[in-house]
Amino acid sequence: MNRRDDIRNIAIIAHVDHGKTTLVNEMLKQSDTLDEHINLEDRAMDTNPIEKERGITILSKNTAVDYQGKKINILDTPGHADFGGEVERIMKMVDGVLLVVDAFEGTMPQTRFVLKKALEQHLTPIVVINKIDRPGARPEEVVDEVLDLFIELGADDDQLEFPVVYASAINGTSSMDSDPAAQKHTMNPLFDTIIKTIPAPIDNSDEPLQFQVALLDYNEYVGRIGIGRIFRGKIKVGDQVSVMKLDGSVKNFRVTKLFGFFGLQRVEVNEAKAGDLIAVSGMEDIFVGETVTPVDHPEALPILRIDEPTLQMQFVANDSPFAGKEGKFVTARKLEDRLKVQLHTDVSLRVEDTDSASAWTVSGRGELHLSILVEQLRREGYELQLSRPQVIYRDVDGEKCEPFESVVIDTPDEYTGTIIDSMSQRKGEMQNMESEGNGQTRLTFLAPSRGLIGYSSEFLSQTGGYGIMNHTFSKYLPVIKNWEPGRRNGALVSINSGKTTTYSLENIESRGQLFLGAAIDIYEGQIVGQSNRENDISVNVTKGKKMTNTRASGKDHSAAIAVPRKMTLEESIEFLNEDEYCEVTPESIRLRKKILNTGDRERITKRKKIASKKG
Repeated sequence: MNRRDDIRNIAIIAHVDHGKTTLVNEMLKQSDTLDEHINLEDRAMDTNPIEKERGITILSKNTAVDYQGKKINILDTPGHADFGGEVERIMKMVDGVLLVVDAFEGTMPQTRFVLKKALEQHLTPIVVINKIDRPGARPEEVVDEVLDLFIELGADDDQLEFPVVYASAINGTSSMDSDPAAQKHTMNPLFDTIIKTIPAPIDNSDEPLQFQVALLDYNEYVGRIGIGRIFRGKIKVGDQVSVMKLDGSVKNFRVTKLFGFFGLQRVEVNEAKAGDLIAVSGMEDIFVGETVTPVDHPEALPILRIDEPTLQMQFVANDSPFAGKEGKFVTARKLEDRLKVQLHTDVSLRVEDTDSASAWTVSGRGELHLSILVEQLRREGYELQLSRPQVIYRDVDGEKCEPFESVVIDTPDEYTGTIIDSMSQRKGEMQNMESEGNGQTRLTFLAPSRGLIGYSSEFLSQTGGYGIMNHTFSKYLPVIKNWEPGRRNGALVSINSGKTTTYSLENIESRGQLFLGAAIDIYEGQIVGQSNRENDISVNVTKGKKMTNTRASGKDHSAAIAVPRKMTLEESIEFLNEDEYCEVTPESIRLRKKILNTGDRERITKRKKIASKKG
């Protein structure tokens, strides 16, 4: 069996924030790839502004480096479970994986998640113990943890013989020795290990073409672009080829452009062959999992599985009193067109019409998946409103089931009781509890996804910001009956429009926690804070102090209010109840009632109470 020794295809996998994108940066810098005059910025692979700000990888990206005449294709994968569909498809495109693990934190929940996908594909692993110079680093223990994880996930004998490279990506150093003093400013130990360990792709380029699309990109000039691997044969610009569609149909098209990858660039090529990772344009409706073949030899590869959505929310055109004041794109038609564009590249997203012409049900893989889409829209100038997220139920063997997630929490010991109590209220079942010996405890739960909506901000306050929570989709289980999670406290709701005043805010801050300060424009029905009670409280936050000639005995005091709680997009979405919207514009995030008029809202609340008593 001939192999292409000039090429290696690897994916780089890790838990969030263990340094894989920084490691790819160093590999680019220290290989024979970039011109010396190019100054590479930090985490250059994270091209999306949101990725740079949050320090996470959202979209899979590929790059290629040259090392001693050999090309190493590297796919940087998302570490978060919401983007697990991308991880799984990438594993089909490569022959090996670099598993990056923090020398201090060790194996974490998402490490398990991405590694499981790699081992299932029988890929050859290399372990990189990163951040070797970090205070408290424990490289030998972490290697043992990784080995235990491999055994637990059912790795075969060959996979258990993984080589280990020790590195500090941020400093650009590596070595084969666990002693930090042995680190040298070079990535050669890692490059050499890749060339020696990762199998070269099979060279069967004389057989009929099979190219499978694993990722999508979109360009307004050339349309949809299919990115994937050539598993067999060759492909040239100008070739007439067939696409084996997911529904079993076959469509023919002519290859108009081919792109290879080099450094951070996509480079036009005329021809590619078995083992190459390429991008193909020329067919507008090509989709993930479809196979491109010769017209006279249509033979499809097995279809790639795409993770189904587990969470949905309504995206509604903005109809608040402030609609159109801050955004460029406000109409329902503009919002619908933009959501359809997102479907070109985001294969785990679903957009469905509703009874209303100005609302759509948008389904995704989790809160992070959907909130990042919303963040992209607001940065592009869109205004919209969001409903409370809902989990997606499924029928399994005739029984209504809901998604459950595996939740792993690392927390200081003193908060464990509070967390166990709050997770049990959210129907989380504790499966494991182990002391990590350094004043930290690791708790593992199986919890319904709907119980976790809105929990992350509560969790942070419970642990004083010291807790770390990770959750990944586990399975569908029968619905928990007679239980509906949600916010326990009501909202402080404005009864009029105008500008908030310090005087009025000072008078109502004893009733709850404020979300905004003085001199802010608000409208009737807008939520200005969280109530101390279970029910909503209508408040006047625009009232000014009456001025008279009479002076009170005793000194006047200057009004002062506590610092309001600034709500992030995620916190605002998590806060929502059924009768509320989150209004999102390029400049503001506001919370509001669906029915803005105070009288109308109170009448409907009374009717519901009467109906529930009769029921």
